[in-house]
Amino acid sequence: MTTTQAGGERRVVANVLRGSIGNLVEWYDWYVYAAFSVYFAKAFFPDGDPTAQLLSTAAVFAVGFIMRPIGGWALGRYADRFGRRAALTLSVTVMAAGSLMIAVTPGFQTIGIAAPVLLLMARLLQGLSVGGEYATSATYLSEVASPGRRGFYSSFQYVTLVAGQLVALGVQIVLQQVLSSEQMYSWGWRIPFLIGSGGAIVVMLLRRGMDESDSFKAMENTSTTGEATASSSRGSLRVLLQYPRECLLVVGLTMGGTVAFYTYTTYMQKFMINTAGISKDTVAWINFVALLVFVVLQPIAGGLSDRIGRRKLLIFFGVAGTLLTVPIMTALAHTSNPLAAFGLMMVALVIVTGYTSINSIVKAELFPTKIRALGVGLPYALTVAVFGGTAEMIALALKKADLESLYFFYVAGCIAVSLVTYYFMRETSAESTIDAEAVVDAVEPEPTMATVRG
Repeated sequence: MTTTQAGGERRVVANVLRGSIGNLVEWYDWYVYAAFSVYFAKAFFPDGDPTAQLLSTAAVFAVGFIMRPIGGWALGRYADRFGRRAALTLSVTVMAAGSLMIAVTPGFQTIGIAAPVLLLMARLLQGLSVGGEYATSATYLSEVASPGRRGFYSSFQYVTLVAGQLVALGVQIVLQQVLSSEQMYSWGWRIPFLIGSGGAIVVMLLRRGMDESDSFKAMENTSTTGEATASSSRGSLRVLLQYPRECLLVVGLTMGGTVAFYTYTTYMQKFMINTAGISKDTVAWINFVALLVFVVLQPIAGGLSDRIGRRKLLIFFGVAGTLLTVPIMTALAHTSNPLAAFGLMMVALVIVTGYTSINSIVKAELFPTKIRALGVGLPYALTVAVFGGTAEMIALALKKADLESLYFFYVAGCIAVSLVTYYFMRETSAESTIDAEAVVDAVEPEPTMATVRG
């Protein structure tokens, strides 16, 4: 490697770190709400039934989930028009504002109904931010990565996504050890939100110094005053609708992956406690160690996709997920052995790694620069809201009806639908718009119609 090449690679690494560390902070803030809701529910809602208070915080959490498609649209459009760096800085600024609002808002006993209203507003900001962060960070990491290593570098989106969840869990464990239960309910729950808002401010400053992606700069350099109309249409829904096949591909790519991800991670914890009968403390450690291994798997699989292609990994996930989800969940329901439970969870996480490690780069490779952030973000966020956001609700409803095993088949069915997409799609790394478009995509609005076989 020459000195110039080494310097270029260091620049790539620096930009990837700046882009992905913000993703960690964003997802830390997102998960902290769920982790500490049991403590701040009493602060924001009227005295009464604790279950009703928790349901109120859960409703606010769900509203944040609904805001994610709006964030994918708003910040995706912003990124396509004004740049990835500007959008990433804006998204983490919005998250900092939301977390700080939760940290400093007085309780219901002090300001009355204004307390839950401000909590709702804060969660709306967080949902907007997370929805936009996915679209923009997926686009940015894919564009700044070195050719031939885009799968490896873009995989750090899920590395930091899961790491954010682990940091939130770690903060919870530490605070529960050093503070009394009374202190946690009184003021201790505010600490993680202050940490999150402070971290977001640091990331905001870091992102102001990162490079704009070469793809966006090339598009900007080809824009002239005579192309003002074309420039103003970048990131618009009108332009996105010129790519219906690519949008449908994103939906098909995401459907099975998001249901599997939320099932194998978030729901798996509750499943091991409520169905398998494993203690909460043991499940916490199983989950923590399994997610640590899951983090390590992402860049390994991402790098592998640079060698063998993205489609093979997606097909691996589709086939294994369709065939093994029901056996894995059925076996897990009938074991109380922690090591066996850990092993089964790891098998599930290895399977879903075929999706999580490369889903962002696959989507980014489908769209040209002028619509990439919106094309990645909006169809993805809508699919996650419909399928990922309802996965746990469907699982719990079926469990309540004594039909929990049907949920396993539902997950396998969603993965099977995505498998059809994986089978018929072409290898995106071989026809990547990021590598192929050079500086042309800002001028020629013609859609790429050759992304599906046959």
